Amino acid sequence: MRHAARVLATALCLTLIASLPARAVGLLRDPDIEYALNTIAAPILNAAGLGANRVKVLVVNESSLNAFVVDAEHIFIHAGLLSRLENASQLQSVIAHEAAHIANGHMARRLTNMRTARTAAGIGLALAAAAAAGGEGRAATGLALGTQSSAQRVLFAHTRAEEASADQAGVRYMVSAGINPAGAVEVVDIFRGQEALSVSRQDPYTRTHPLTQDRFRALQGFAAAYGDRAWPDATTANYWFARAQGKLTAFTRAPSWTLRRAKSSATEDIRLMRQAVAYHRQPNAKKAIATIDKLAAARPQDPYVHELRGQILLESRNFSAASNAYGRAVQLAPNDPLILGGYGRSLLALDTADSNKRALAALEKARRIDRYSAGVLRDLGMAYARAGQNGMASLVTAERYALNGRLNDAALHAKRAEGLLPRGSAPWQRAQDVLTAAKAAPK
Repeated sequence: MRHAARVLATALCLTLIASLPARAVGLLRDPDIEYALNTIAAPILNAAGLGANRVKVLVVNESSLNAFVVDAEHIFIHAGLLSRLENASQLQSVIAHEAAHIANGHMARRLTNMRTARTAAGIGLALAAAAAAGGEGRAATGLALGTQSSAQRVLFAHTRAEEASADQAGVRYMVSAGINPAGAVEVVDIFRGQEALSVSRQDPYTRTHPLTQDRFRALQGFAAAYGDRAWPDATTANYWFARAQGKLTAFTRAPSWTLRRAKSSATEDIRLMRQAVAYHRQPNAKKAIATIDKLAAARPQDPYVHELRGQILLESRNFSAASNAYGRAVQLAPNDPLILGGYGRSLLALDTADSNKRALAALEKARRIDRYSAGVLRDLGMAYARAGQNGMASLVTAERYALNGRLNDAALHAKRAEGLLPRGSAPWQRAQDVLTAAKAAPK
């Protein structure tokens, strides 16, 4: 019965994917941003009893305002929402609310709660289904459950009772973590009035997190009950918030927009980081490298600065210097999978027998730690191909396509991998995961 339910859930999600437009919803993976988000989330997750090492906060490449959960191991936040918020406590309130949905068991009743934390195909399905439920594209009309319920109501929208429960629990987590819950009221206030708009104009957050005036007043009451407390200093959390938001907007907004605002950055190092990214994207390699070198000199022990320096040098085709910068970042953060991935990419760019061998080792380690980086999977496929391991190259290529929701392409490569890998081996089983998801798709 458990297997049948899992296959049914996969099939239902794939029905959503079949109706999605060509533009897929993906993740924005950056080691600096993810370190910042998980540092900010840690006290909330620990207060919720979930454990900071168990739940990961990831950024979805969408400009709309939304946040959601589809399993017990990930909290997804749209880039648009992260860019819109004003301080760490507001972000922590969003994380606390989504953590409450996990801790209170609200996801247990979702058909989409199927192995999403365990396979690349599962994450790809979850993101595609979330895009549909949030109103991205036409997929919300593609689900046939034998009722008139829309995809967003069945898959991702929470009931008002669940929202009230998550509000109360989220405030409790914030207080337990020593965080002023006023941020929760401020976030909900952003979305007030949304329900008066037509569905097509509402932010996805409003459609999946129903908001009423009664709920807003109740949340105000929850927060006001703790209004007379003296809250611990939030300087560290606000620094990481400003750094994550600054880097995100530097990569997603026009360089001219970033350069006009860089001087108002919270700290000097964030200003230099934003300017380096903006110059790099203009592109102005000379200014970008000079600025990132200045930042690296100011923060020599910061692995994420060296990682950004490596990226700028690599994309400026200075491969040797890039591999040195990434190598320094790896020394400082040897178990960060995205830094390892960048290091592997720079070694592949050198394309010598020795660098290819070292690239394969770095990329394999990155994949073992984190299975959800499409960039790592792409580069790992190249490294396997150069090493003559064609079965493994096909496997990670299949997983990369699955992660992006391209199940037909994923199945082609998984089938090839199945024929090349030892039957019954762990890689062979991974190929079966992709094939199972693809076969469950409606014809």
